[in-house]
Amino acid sequence: MAIHGTLDPYASGDMRRDLPKYTMPNTGMESDTAFNLVKDALLLDGVARQNLATFCQTWSDDKVHKIMDLCLDKNMIDKDEYPATAELEKRCVHMIADLWNSPDAKNTAGCSTTGSSEAAMLGGLAMKFRWRNKRKAENKPYDKPNIVTGPIQVCWEKFARYFDVELREVPLEHDRLGLDENIMLDYIDENTIGVVPTFGVTFTCHYEPVAAICAALDKLQEEKGWDIPVHVDAASGGFIAPFVEPDIVWDFRLPRVMSINTSGHKFGLAPLGVGWVIWRNLEDLPEDLIFWVNYLGGNMPTFALNFSRPGGQIVAQYYLLTHLGREGYKAIMSNLYDNAQHIGKEMVKMGDFELFFDGDSKKGIPAISWTLSNPKAAYSLYDLSDRLRMRGWQVAAYSMLPNIEEIVVMRLVLRHGFSRELADLFVEDVQRALDYFEKHPVSVVQTSDDANNNFDHSGRTK
Repeated sequence: MAIHGTLDPYASGDMRRDLPKYTMPNTGMESDTAFNLVKDALLLDGVARQNLATFCQTWSDDKVHKIMDLCLDKNMIDKDEYPATAELEKRCVHMIADLWNSPDAKNTAGCSTTGSSEAAMLGGLAMKFRWRNKRKAENKPYDKPNIVTGPIQVCWEKFARYFDVELREVPLEHDRLGLDENIMLDYIDENTIGVVPTFGVTFTCHYEPVAAICAALDKLQEEKGWDIPVHVDAASGGFIAPFVEPDIVWDFRLPRVMSINTSGHKFGLAPLGVGWVIWRNLEDLPEDLIFWVNYLGGNMPTFALNFSRPGGQIVAQYYLLTHLGREGYKAIMSNLYDNAQHIGKEMVKMGDFELFFDGDSKKGIPAISWTLSNPKAAYSLYDLSDRLRMRGWQVAAYSMLPNIEEIVVMRLVLRHGFSRELADLFVEDVQRALDYFEKHPVSVVQTSDDANNNFDHSGRTK
């Protein structure tokens, strides 16, 4: 007996059609058929849980999925139409401000964004506008603003280019893998709109010394009168250190810290598409950055770069802050550090690797990175990355920044949902790859020019 086509989507004649690539088809197809074809088209994507290169969350509980469904049609910018969603956003701002020791968490300025990159740009714009307004008031030139950083994520390069700010990135050295508070001073002048330390450097996973940077700027102000604000890029560390290492002073406990950005969808554990920026005080957000709109039903302020955005990620963030609490976040992050350090110890035992970052919670995020310690190894870390991909693992391998670009690093970022079982499976697959290289030496060792990835999140082009 023949099976009628409508009972099985793969019995449909549409299964013999190519999916459209350049033009919309004149006639459609059954929803089940279209769904299965699109789902099949995604089969070659990597398994997100095995992507150890990304900093973004790849595991969420069922309640988060339900919240995203509930909020599918909620546009968070329509605060008059969706006042409850707007209220939850405000609560998140105040809770995060309190987490970062804001002097007035109940009243400070802040907002959600599409991610930490947009949040960083808003922090940068506020610094530029404050500096420009001050220069105008003093009748001084304001056409050559600059910003001083250490190794940065590409969003700061975009900020500098898009908004006409000179980027002064302090180069790394072999004995200095982050922004140094003393070397930094050589890059600062009266046109510096701010200094941006990174609390969880993309390339090395370290925390830059925010307190020491602020102290150096305090001394500089005493000597030269330059009042240089600090914006902390805490895309990763902002949702880690407050729970695991609360004694590290990096946040609004430092009077010079004017603003902080973080990513909700990294270690804030929310679904992709939410970041946060918080200012120390209301007056630290310049009025001329705020727009008032009334065509959505009420007169309301907006100071994000984007406008229409889904509300689900914001509501999910509020759910997670409420559901997990400080103890829950601490437990999750502590597990990640333990598993990172476990992998690090196992990697060292193999003999070919030297740890670049060991997953110390006092020094950086729950991640590890390593270099090849064996100069005679018959493979490169790029070859190892390719071999691990055959087992489903996506692991970042990249050369470091100029001045130390001869150093090639492999980095592993542990995230919510990464268990000891997965850690052991990863270690076994690394050993399996090394055994393969020993039996089958690589004829042409891969270099950075051969590697096809952008795992370091820099703006560098080959």
